[in-house]
Amino acid sequence: MKDPYTGRCKEETQPLLMLALNSIRTDASQDLAAHLRDIRPGQPLSPDIAVQLLTCDDDLLPELLATARTLKERFRPGVITYSRKVFLPLTNLCRDYCGYCTFRRSPGDPGAHTMTPDEVLAVAQQGEKLGCTEALFSLGDKPETLFPEMRATLRRLGYRSTLHYLEAMCELVLRQTRLLPHANPGLLSAHWIERLRITNPSLGLMLESTSTHLPEAHPEGRTPDKLPALRLKTIEDAGRLGLPFTTGILIGIGETMRDRVESLLAIKRLHERYGHIQEVIIQNFRVKPPIPMAAWPEPTTGDMRRTIAVARLLLGNMNIQAPPNLTQNGYERLLDAGINDWGGVSPLTPDYINPEAPWPHLLDLQRRTEAAGQTLKQRLPVYPEFIPQVVARGGLLAERLQSASNFQ
Repeated sequence: MKDPYTGRCKEETQPLLMLALNSIRTDASQDLAAHLRDIRPGQPLSPDIAVQLLTCDDDLLPELLATARTLKERFRPGVITYSRKVFLPLTNLCRDYCGYCTFRRSPGDPGAHTMTPDEVLAVAQQGEKLGCTEALFSLGDKPETLFPEMRATLRRLGYRSTLHYLEAMCELVLRQTRLLPHANPGLLSAHWIERLRITNPSLGLMLESTSTHLPEAHPEGRTPDKLPALRLKTIEDAGRLGLPFTTGILIGIGETMRDRVESLLAIKRLHERYGHIQEVIIQNFRVKPPIPMAAWPEPTTGDMRRTIAVARLLLGNMNIQAPPNLTQNGYERLLDAGINDWGGVSPLTPDYINPEAPWPHLLDLQRRTEAAGQTLKQRLPVYPEFIPQVVARGGLLAERLQSASNFQ
């Protein structure tokens, strides 16, 4: 059968079409390769090119990775850091119903739990014996505003709110152990950032995405704490107060490639203004059987490597980490993409956010990092370059931080 437009048989036009498409792909890859060569001397990466690089073909991927790795080596030559931590899920009750989350519970759900002060201290003390220096507090957002059961628990413990309880537990760990608290309590007002900075050398909140249209991940009306504007305000308030801050993006939850780029640039703009973003996490969504997004496709390792590499190109001299336990079959491949940190790794507690993904053994982490030509180095929950400004605030936290940094 002849094609009505070309007059050729369709069998003849198919190879010609494929040849034309391959030619277009080759031209596009050559254009992107030229942009990568321009980046090496320090030329900025445009958002449009960044979006294209996120979906570059496999032929261009080695050059993208090499460019990102070069920038990483200029920034942090030969070293990959990590924080040895204990994971303290202070409460898994949460008022948000995110489609990707297996951590959250409602009262009466199997596994719903709020830790007691004795439980918090016991885990922290065990971690101290194993050389941990970070007490990572993770908890649901303001569960007492939705659940009377949480309000009753807080009254029984003697606290007005979950944040008041968190504040007390951070102080308990700081006073009774050598661990340094690092809390991820969700949205915070400037008032609460000011209060928590007394016991936390740094705080964290994942931006996740600047997209306001992620219906599967953030069902309308069910995730009040996931509005990007509110999360950006918390990150900005921390900057105004000069508090070292951890944030990042979550990929594979329905966002577009442009969303990823815009999210990274939003973080970069805040850091350029305040200089307080101590690390940017690139975290991949993982499927878990009980969640609403159980049938959702996971980002591939190739997707992760492209996203990390583009993050390095966009963010330049900022600390970039990716969790090793969320990449199956060869997490060391992420090193080629330009990370300089593995994040928190625990020799004691599981990853309660991703319980299906155990932490690598620290010896395995060291072996794989060194096989990639890097030295693995333990750090504190606050990055070294931010320690002087925290110590300058004085108080018990400054004493503990100064003492801990002397052993690093």
